Amino acid sequence: MSVGTPFHPRAAAMNRKMQWREWAGYFASSVYADFHDIEYNAIREAAAVIDLSPLYKYRVTGPDAIRLTDRVITRDATKLGVGQVFYTPWCDEHGKVLDDGTIHRISADELLWTAADPQYRWLTMNAVGLDVRIEDVSEQLACLALQGPFSRAVLEAASGEDFAGLKYFRRRDTVIAGVSVGISRTGYTGDLGYEIWIPADGATAVWDRLFEVGQAYAIRPAGMYALDVTRVEAGLIMLEVDYTSSRHALNPEQNYSPYEIGLGKLVTFDKADYVGKRALAAEVAAGGPERRLVGLQLDWNDIEAAFSAQDLPPAISAYIDREPVPVFAEGRQVGKSTSHGWSPILKQAVALAFVPPRYEKPGTRLQVEWTVEGRRGRVNATVVEMPFLDLPRKRA
Repeated sequence: MSVGTPFHPRAAAMNRKMQWREWAGYFASSVYADFHDIEYNAIREAAAVIDLSPLYKYRVTGPDAIRLTDRVITRDATKLGVGQVFYTPWCDEHGKVLDDGTIHRISADELLWTAADPQYRWLTMNAVGLDVRIEDVSEQLACLALQGPFSRAVLEAASGEDFAGLKYFRRRDTVIAGVSVGISRTGYTGDLGYEIWIPADGATAVWDRLFEVGQAYAIRPAGMYALDVTRVEAGLIMLEVDYTSSRHALNPEQNYSPYEIGLGKLVTFDKADYVGKRALAAEVAAGGPERRLVGLQLDWNDIEAAFSAQDLPPAISAYIDREPVPVFAEGRQVGKSTSHGWSPILKQAVALAFVPPRYEKPGTRLQVEWTVEGRRGRVNATVVEMPFLDLPRKRA
């Protein structure tokens, strides 16, 4: 049975339509307002808060905390400085991705590890022989994403401190409403933003303070529908949507290496041995994987024509479609699209897709299956650089 997050007393009161979804055993708001466009606009034009508390969170402590991390992740953990955050995948022994997430270095011997899937067993298995302690703090630590062009102003008003100096993928501590919290310059929207790591018993006090000072900046809560649109615009992948964890894969097709999901740049070989290193090196030596993640821009005129053929006005869902659809080239299926939808800010239909290397070059023309009234057709699509939306303020 799903339960509310530490923010649920406030989130439920603001969720007008009571639209919830299950996320890791918690209620997560799909949308607060009548439609998610106003929440999307808050992320892109003002400030929004998104409850990310269902993320799995682990505190890793002890003299060998970094050694354990280096055994597991594909990046060089010895380069993770105190106050820094790494985004990284980690793999099984076949070089296939188990999950991706962030690792925060709190101090010399303490890390905060976040993940979409449970990782306690995997971390414990790889900690054999090391002087390290792993604690599942998922229920004790709430997380609230504060995102949008005015997020810094809201954070500074709530804490009374200057955050202009906190760089991208860095973190520090502060106090909000008398609650000691961690602030990381991270997010899942591709916009200026922060994630606030809050003791569960102080969650509502921090929420109240953010909304108190945030009224001057048109702050709003945002649900999963709005978050989904922004993460696709930012070219960000989602576990069990754009790729499958190797832990859940039912066949080889469902296994993905970091190079297949656009995370090859986060793979390092000049470091200590880690799980999957040998398999990844062999993949590189063989020329890389047979499928690659690309961004597609769909041709609106073709979409309009598909509706006209059925005597219907053109329409496209404002939600991100997470159902895989075939991608074609030269008259045959060559791949699949995993997430597609309409970008309000770009005024374009965009998609994340997997195709063979010969089709990954920007400018390549492909086709994507498009169904209207049960009739399948194809619309033209062009491979484009990702992210679709790259806002300078994200890193400013």
